[in-house]
Amino acid sequence: MLCVHQLSVTGRRDDLLPPTSLEAARGGLLLVEGVRQDQRTALALALSGRMKPSAGTVGWDGSARIKDLRQASSVVDSPGVNEPEQHLSVRDLVTEDLALVPRRHRGAARSTPWLRLNGFEDIASLWTEQLPAGRRIELLTALALANPDTGLLVVDSPDRHSGDTADWLPRLQELAHDAGRPLAVVATVTRIPERWSGPAAMIGNALEHQKLAHEKLASETLRTEPLSPETEDAK
Repeated sequence: MLCVHQLSVTGRRDDLLPPTSLEAARGGLLLVEGVRQDQRTALALALSGRMKPSAGTVGWDGSARIKDLRQASSVVDSPGVNEPEQHLSVRDLVTEDLALVPRRHRGAARSTPWLRLNGFEDIASLWTEQLPAGRRIELLTALALANPDTGLLVVDSPDRHSGDTADWLPRLQELAHDAGRPLAVVATVTRIPERWSGPAAMIGNALEHQKLAHEKLASETLRTEPLSPETEDAK
């Protein structure tokens, strides 16, 4: 299980990631809304241990070690980080990504057998920029799961490729609910789909909680402070 408490990343001018708290359990899909792309990407990287937070905590399966988080997580299609280059063939992309799988799990790591086994032979010769949104998310998530150590899948802004949730949401639900390999799946999105009834969170949600807590504390302090002599005389 992924447990995040008031996680934040300070940027040059403002918060790259405002304080955010969330939980994501194995076997479930969590959607996290954020208007800004840089904040969505910062959250994806921080959740997976690829970016050091300025404050807050993030833990995976009871461990707070960043090394454990990094080994168990995969970031998918993060803009400017690991999104596929446009002028790269699917076959070459698969070859590159399979080479990143830990050696103990890599095997021969040849792209042709992998493409055939996973049902991507039909798109092997395409450029990545030619991929329809649905096939893109299928391919990239399958590559992320080529590493059997992956238990946490963090997908960065899948809705930026298509406004139709049918192009990405069913795939993420399928992966999260796979009984043979229970994953915790987190997707950062521009907006939570209207018909989504599953777990959801919002970037910066802990900031509002902090504000409410401070207001409550200030109110309680005013009620419990003794009246000054001047106030007593006035009464």
